[in-house]
Amino acid sequence: MMKNERKRTFLLITIPILALFICFNTIPLIRGVIYSFTNFKGFGSYDWVGFRNYADLFTDARVGKSYWFTFKLAVVTTVVVNVLSLLLALALNSKIRAKSFFRGAYFLPNILGSLVVAYIFNYFFTYILPAVADMIGIEALRTSILSNPGTAWLGVMVVCAWQAIAMNTIIYISGLQTVPEDVYEAGGLDGATGWKQFKYLTFPLIIPFFSINMVLCIKNFLMVFDQIMALTKGGPAQSTESISYLIYNNGMSGGQFGFQSANAVVFFIVIVIVSVAQMKFSGKKEEQL
Repeated sequence: MMKNERKRTFLLITIPILALFICFNTIPLIRGVIYSFTNFKGFGSYDWVGFRNYADLFTDARVGKSYWFTFKLAVVTTVVVNVLSLLLALALNSKIRAKSFFRGAYFLPNILGSLVVAYIFNYFFTYILPAVADMIGIEALRTSILSNPGTAWLGVMVVCAWQAIAMNTIIYISGLQTVPEDVYEAGGLDGATGWKQFKYLTFPLIIPFFSINMVLCIKNFLMVFDQIMALTKGGPAQSTESISYLIYNNGMSGGQFGFQSANAVVFFIVIVIVSVAQMKFSGKKEEQL
């Protein structure tokens, strides 16, 4: 009787969730793949064009530029975020006063919405930073970095990093707390202190947490959208147009729904390949250590 009740409860919870997942995830995904083989503009009738959209992707300069920008942003921001997060985690895991308070304070950026944060930084980069630079005489910052095609991506990178550091720091702290004190005591007897202690004892033991952070960072930054929308809208001169923003902008309002559906399919495959490659590489590193 008890088993039947549990089974019924399980089905009552699982079936609606599964139905919602299929309706709002699986079916739109399948329809998107189908549209990628058409010249659908987002409305009206459409014709079947086969693989023409996929072929055109590799010759479209705007698509190539967006892929270059997105991967550049993802790689640079991932490095910056993980270096700073690990340093913060080491500091917050050490014996300092008000440790809990500082951990909570550093986690606040992750609670705020991406659009809200980006709009605040937009105001900062456009008005506050140039005004301060003008007062202290820094010529390079007297105009907004978001208005310069060569520096706009740095503004996007700062906002992405500022918000991502919080979660990564928490993950690294979780990893550091799994390292037994006995390991450090034994290492201290062998003369492992400071940098040697981190290199040979701490880091090898938190490699799984490092792997998680790297995969999450690359995946999230490859799909950057909110920050682009609030900061630059892909400008200036399409210099900060990420793949996600290009798919949304040209697919929804540019009459390229079918073409951008093909772009979305390719982008999905790229993210899967990158994530799997990262996991395999990290797995090999863990085995070596």
